Amino acid sequence: MTKYNEELYRGERHWKEGEFDVFRSTHWSAPGCHNGCGLVYYVKDGVLDHVEGDPRAAFNQGRLCIRCLNQLEAIYGKDRVVHPMRRDPAKRGDDGAWEQCSWDEAYDLIEENVRRIQKDYGPESIVGLVGTGRDVNCQLALTCYIAFKTPNLACGFLTGDSCMLPRMAGTMITHGDCPVADMSQFSELRYDDPRYIWPEVCLIWGNNPIVSNGDGFFGHWIVDAMRRGGTKLVVVDPEVTWLAAHAEVLLQVRPATDAALAMAMINVVIGEDLYDHDFVEKWTYGFDELSERVKDWTPERAAEVCGIDAEDIRRAARLFGSARPATLQWGLATDAHANGVHEVHAIMALSALTGNLEAPGGMRMARLPWDMELSYSCGWKWLDPELQAKRLGNTMSPMHQFGVTACAQADCMLNAIETGDPYPIKMLYLEGTNPITNMGAEAPRVYEAMMKMDFNVVLDYVMTPTASAVCDLFLPIAMAAERTSIREWWAPTRACMPVVAPQGEARSDNQITIDLINRLNPELAHEVFHDITTEAELCQWQITYNSHNAPEGQTFADQVEKVTTWPQVEYYRHEKGLLRTDGKPGFNTATGRIELYSPAFASFGLDPLPKYEEPWESPVSSPEKFKEYPIVITTGHRSWEFFHSEGRNQETMRELHPDPLFDVNPETAEKYGIGEGDWCWIENGRGRCRQRAHLTPQMKPGVINAEHGWWFPETEAGAPNLFGVFDSNINNLTTQMAYGETGYGAPYKGFLCKIYRCTPENSAPTPTEIVAGGGWDYERITMSNHDEMIHPSESAC
Repeated sequence: MTKYNEELYRGERHWKEGEFDVFRSTHWSAPGCHNGCGLVYYVKDGVLDHVEGDPRAAFNQGRLCIRCLNQLEAIYGKDRVVHPMRRDPAKRGDDGAWEQCSWDEAYDLIEENVRRIQKDYGPESIVGLVGTGRDVNCQLALTCYIAFKTPNLACGFLTGDSCMLPRMAGTMITHGDCPVADMSQFSELRYDDPRYIWPEVCLIWGNNPIVSNGDGFFGHWIVDAMRRGGTKLVVVDPEVTWLAAHAEVLLQVRPATDAALAMAMINVVIGEDLYDHDFVEKWTYGFDELSERVKDWTPERAAEVCGIDAEDIRRAARLFGSARPATLQWGLATDAHANGVHEVHAIMALSALTGNLEAPGGMRMARLPWDMELSYSCGWKWLDPELQAKRLGNTMSPMHQFGVTACAQADCMLNAIETGDPYPIKMLYLEGTNPITNMGAEAPRVYEAMMKMDFNVVLDYVMTPTASAVCDLFLPIAMAAERTSIREWWAPTRACMPVVAPQGEARSDNQITIDLINRLNPELAHEVFHDITTEAELCQWQITYNSHNAPEGQTFADQVEKVTTWPQVEYYRHEKGLLRTDGKPGFNTATGRIELYSPAFASFGLDPLPKYEEPWESPVSSPEKFKEYPIVITTGHRSWEFFHSEGRNQETMRELHPDPLFDVNPETAEKYGIGEGDWCWIENGRGRCRQRAHLTPQMKPGVINAEHGWWFPETEAGAPNLFGVFDSNINNLTTQMAYGETGYGAPYKGFLCKIYRCTPENSAPTPTEIVAGGGWDYERITMSNHDEMIHPSESAC
């Protein structure tokens, strides 16, 4: 464990250190974060002075990213909104039309619109939109299902629900749980747990974890494994990241061809008899069918598809297939393809063959310590079944109908806005999301859709481009250091407590949720929530009434004093009957086994086996388009400073990272006359944006990696500029409704574009001017023309 001065970093939650009040706590946004690291706040005269990592926190062991360290700029920034603000919907985009109002006036306005829409259209015509990495998941769910009585909570115009949900949906069906890499994070003893074994090999697929730290996974655990455990790496990434530079094998695939690679690696593992025979025989279903499916997926075939070397595929498969234990850390890139769920099936089938599931240092079936419902399903059971049946996406696919993931499907929401089918959408309630800037593919189309609403509410801490463009009521939220909350993702259970008073009149998302439930649904507030009025009472309700296995008599006050509470860790739970609800040995699937062949997929009319489909827009599937747009682009490039669209308003962050960048290989850049730092246009048939070129030999030739989430708070807030949100917005080029056959996954990565230097002659009109004039002229993909515009590849297996 980490060595530290125990006199300076004490075990209690609060102590005095000279002129400072010192508090141990955990971070759970805002600013945004996926992890909830332990930290130490230093407060002087009621003002936060500085932040350090908490070495007593076993989760991160004293390490913090720059976003936590730079909280002061976020909390005390001059552009932070600290009072409720309202604006006439007729004056959307007018930055001078905002009027400060009281919280009671704000709640009156919400109640007036909610009651009107419920009466005239039905509560399903209200949609709550959620972002990622904020302390808003259960809060928005409770607000939607209990306060508004709507079944529709959606992921912020995220086409194909392409962020973790394809992985969750796929693995919940084939594994019965969500498998995560075991880096000892489920044990408070961490690396000192005598049962823990360092992975011999870690396969990193589709993410850069030491920068992104996504999905409750702290990326530096992999560095620990490399340094302390001698763990070897195999990395799948079109770019040479820091981890890739230290890998035994790097597979620089053409973006969106990952499923082909996974199937070829399965071919090698089975063909060279590297799989765990005992595990496969006892605990998997459909091995023979999988073997037959991958028989023709030789490394040579996959190498041609992916643009890599066949011998590298063999080396990677042999390393991973022979290692005991081996683990897999995967990420968003596996979601951001239309073939995402089938790709997930292929990758997890590869992992299952090695027999490392539920083994120390392998893959753990992740569950929350007290199994509190702190996500999108929170409160769902109290919604009227007739309204549950109206959730957007229920008829899209059986996976949505049966609630494999608990949210409305974002493309179905956009379709309802644009067409009124199956019913009109009249109100959006946005919590922790900035879709025009960040999540929404085809950003101008999302802007146009949001402008059609009768009423839009945004909860945030700064005026974002989305809020400036379409918001009618702005509710200012409290930051991490100003709020009370409880969270799990995955372990441990963590308490967050305020260490300073909220700025101005800012309120936490928890408090806003409580206030709206009490006002809009007082009967259920009394019956289910027992008349709670405070954040701490809501946290206690979560423990007492919304948890399946919290310790008897557990109080939130106890949790606050401990800060973190760790679960008891068991390995090989499938052998002990600890994963299934019936108490029998096995995994929590219909067959009780890991489903290499999925009867559930078959019953849904989907392919029950992993398969590869060529991306709908690629050098292979659209060769004529490739002549005009000869670059394969992947988006969502992560940086140290920013969490998606957050942080562009912070001086320190912009000093470190002032401009939007795209990575390009020097060979590719030279071909198009581009130099280091040149402002360039990135363009395809749907739109264009400008970013600066960063030349790096680490990028695969013929591929670029572009950043997302850019806006420029130093520029005009009002329309048409909207903080310059469209000028560098890579989502001018992406598209809505190009989802896969499962309804999950969409091409945020692996589509086509061209690049060329910006000049005075080619820079007018700007994207801002084009969007203000009605947008680019092209045929949009819709629900009605989806099948004819998205052609399945001839190479689909």
